[in-house]
Amino acid sequence: MTAPPPDDCLARNDWICGDYLSTRRQILLDAVAQHLQLTVVSVALGLVIAVPLALLARRRRWTAGPVLGITTVIYTIPSLAMFSLLLPVYGLSATLVVVGLALYSLTLLVRNILAGLEGVPAEAREAARGMGYGPMRQLLTVELPLAVPAAMAGLRIATVSAVALTTVGAIVGYGGLGNLIYAGMNSFFKAQVLTASVLCVLIAVVLDLLLLGAERLLTPWRRASRRGRVRTRATAGDTRPAAAVGRRT
Repeated sequence: MTAPPPDDCLARNDWICGDYLSTRRQILLDAVAQHLQLTVVSVALGLVIAVPLALLARRRRWTAGPVLGITTVIYTIPSLAMFSLLLPVYGLSATLVVVGLALYSLTLLVRNILAGLEGVPAEAREAARGMGYGPMRQLLTVELPLAVPAAMAGLRIATVSAVALTTVGAIVGYGGLGNLIYAGMNSFFKAQVLTASVLCVLIAVVLDLLLLGAERLLTPWRRASRRGRVRTRATAGDTRPAAAVGRRT
């Protein structure tokens, strides 16, 4: 006579298991905290390095090619090889993962910050100089604010990429949710693999939305500009969708 299947989803090794969430809550919280810490610190470090590099490439045009070329080459290095190259310097530590992820973020951050700076209208710079702004004041109050949309686009992509790449840190024991995914794959623990993977996606979505909100707060003139266009269309009696404005009918 065949024994009935167990009622416990953990014993059945189901993909979706509420018992796993209730019994491993603290483990999951610790993994999420480590994942967030590794991601945020690495992207912040990458941003600290990327801003001066982009400013250098903007001011001295001959450095743009080497800077973009080197950051692109770094991005093409496989993650396992990157961690192996950094291992003699940082050992098996969280710093190893943070530095590796920061280096990966450079190509996205430098390119987008540089694109934002180059996209600043020449008339805005001329107006700032006409008002007596020095180079530093012009950079801080005119050029960088206008470069925010392009820079934030790169920051959002770099952050989402870092969330995914952080899982690779499991090979050195510092992978956040990647540790659970790696252990779950080795033991074929379905609920653990699925839960940790879903949490990675949720972290990426939440961080992306937070950065999107920060971008909107930092660029209030874009909202004002959009509202102005809507009012102009409404006053003119134009009821077409915004995307259709300016399109020939």
